[in-house]
Amino acid sequence: MRLPRSLSAAPWRLRAAAALSTAVLGAALLTGGGPAAADTADPAPVDVTVNAAEGQGTIPDTAYGLNSAVWDSQMNVPEVQDLLQGANVGMLRYPGGSYGDIYHWQDNTAPGGYVAPGTDFDAFMGTAQKIGAQPILIANYGSGTPEEAAGWVRYANVTKHYGAKYWEIGNELYGNGHYGSGWEHDDHADTSPTAYATNLAGFASAMKAVDPTVKIGAVLTLPGNWPDGVMASGESADWNHTVIPLIAGKADFVIVHWYPGGSNAAQMLGEPSQLTGELAQLRDQLDAGGAADLPIALTEVNSNVDEDTQPDALFGADAYVTALQSGVFTVDWWDTHNGPGAISTAPDGATDYDDYGILSSGTCVGSVCEPPLNTPFPTYFAISMLSHLGRPGDQLVGAGTSSPLVSAHAVHRADGDLSVMLINKDPDHAQQVALHYAGFTPDPSSARVDTFRDLASSIDSATSDDVAAQTLPPYSITTVTLHPQAGTSSALSAPGAPHVTAAGDTDATIAWTPSSGGTATRYEVYRQNGTTSELLADSTGTSATVHNLTPGSTFTWNVLARDANGRLSRPSVPVTVRTGTPQHSTCRVSFKVTAGWGNGYNADVAITNTGPAPITGWTLAFTFPAAGETVSGYWNSTVTQQGRTVVATPVDWNSTLAADGGNSVDFGFTGANTGAYPPPTVFTLNGTVCTTT
Repeated sequence: MRLPRSLSAAPWRLRAAAALSTAVLGAALLTGGGPAAADTADPAPVDVTVNAAEGQGTIPDTAYGLNSAVWDSQMNVPEVQDLLQGANVGMLRYPGGSYGDIYHWQDNTAPGGYVAPGTDFDAFMGTAQKIGAQPILIANYGSGTPEEAAGWVRYANVTKHYGAKYWEIGNELYGNGHYGSGWEHDDHADTSPTAYATNLAGFASAMKAVDPTVKIGAVLTLPGNWPDGVMASGESADWNHTVIPLIAGKADFVIVHWYPGGSNAAQMLGEPSQLTGELAQLRDQLDAGGAADLPIALTEVNSNVDEDTQPDALFGADAYVTALQSGVFTVDWWDTHNGPGAISTAPDGATDYDDYGILSSGTCVGSVCEPPLNTPFPTYFAISMLSHLGRPGDQLVGAGTSSPLVSAHAVHRADGDLSVMLINKDPDHAQQVALHYAGFTPDPSSARVDTFRDLASSIDSATSDDVAAQTLPPYSITTVTLHPQAGTSSALSAPGAPHVTAAGDTDATIAWTPSSGGTATRYEVYRQNGTTSELLADSTGTSATVHNLTPGSTFTWNVLARDANGRLSRPSVPVTVRTGTPQHSTCRVSFKVTAGWGNGYNADVAITNTGPAPITGWTLAFTFPAAGETVSGYWNSTVTQQGRTVVATPVDWNSTLAADGGNSVDFGFTGANTGAYPPPTVFTLNGTVCTTT
């Protein structure tokens, strides 16, 4: 559960959070913990596998984002502009978190908060234009009006021709006190999620009347993080399940924030592995709510642990790319400057100032002072390292490792090179990695190696003649860039974006547009399966049907074209394929979450026998989709769990199910979750796969 944060009168925003973490990584890292040891490689190499045939989408020009705030007097000074340009920041968010709901753009004021000189909208846009970043702007929902927001659009895009495309309607409006915790300003008499979604439509209408091209963003919560799942008195659905159906067709994208926390660096460094599942669950919620095509923006992210030291830099690099691999179109770090808080010591011995900024504020807590004003913290270099991995237009591809101490991400660049980012999360030991490639043959002669080391004040670069192995310094981010071997790449372009044209419970059909750049002898459909690709079907046309799929499952597929020389093209963008459950089964199961609190929930399960014969004595089995889900309590049945598999059996008074839907049996359970908790999709009653509702 993420705890609420108060809007402070001081010119920075303090954040607190508590969250469960990845136990395996925590256990691995907690065996160390002292000052960094000598750069001695682990004798057992970590296997890193890169699969260039597994496409995960293209890096957008808005990918590498950052928050700017009107209380930051340094936000527009030339030194800061140069630093942000040097880090290739592609999106800047303004006017700064919760200030977005008290800020009035016309006179650059925020009643109840501090606004620094030189931070007005035009000054901000001067910075955005100088560094080549796009703005993402927070329209004042809390104390503003649709008319004020429309006036801002008119000034920005009609009067000044800034071309500001992305506009959020408010900041963290679920924190307006409706669920008992209030840090977000909201003057509306009705502070419910229904009121927010309804009022958003008014904002969207007024703003698009001025400029129909603007994109309107709606505030959602991230599954597995408070207040996801929480329902206020008298409500039947939480924030997301209320808001999403009401904004479908009115909003153009959705925004979420992520401050996963953890009690120490080891736990925090395991959190990015949970983000994939949480974003996938959010996508499922959008699909179910009729808003399947809405893009997702992660407009605030930070760790809440060791914020301006190397652990947070490792977390940041990992989180940015993980979110982009999940289809997020911008990740905006919190933030440029923030200010010191409680002083502590990070695992590598560095002083942590509890400062969420990427640049030093140059201020002190007692006798302990930060480095000089605008000195980059390690998180600045983490953002800088992202461009060493890939630039806008490059393709994210699959990568994985055999150790929780090393994370890997890969990008197939537009120029044909392949870059691999390797993150060593061990503060004490170097890690030897063995690199393996699928779908790409590297030139064996040389590779470029860029490294940001622990306690360093810059990124160092070198060349290596070993494309199959690298040694990663302790607590480091390393990017290896390789050239393709001559004659190993196909001239064919990737097939055009595939889409699902039909799907049942055991089969699905997808279609795509053809490749260019030559003649494709056939197209091949692959399923992403870890770092391997499983061939499912091939076709000489531009569609294919795959049979014998598992009911109630979600798959990610790519399409590749094969040329006359047998070489494969780059993969298409990924397509998500979902199968249903049998429509005419002899049983039906409904599953509904009835309450939640971020890291736990209550669920109700109803079983109906739709077959011609009664059933006396039943066994219902299902599998949790996420590894972090467990049953912690139950009622009206006996529930056991082994691994992810859950089995429910009746109590003495509800063991009979009448024929032909004559009755239903209900039972419930309490689930605990670490991160995502997507609902189970396949239920078997005495071995028969049921229809799921």
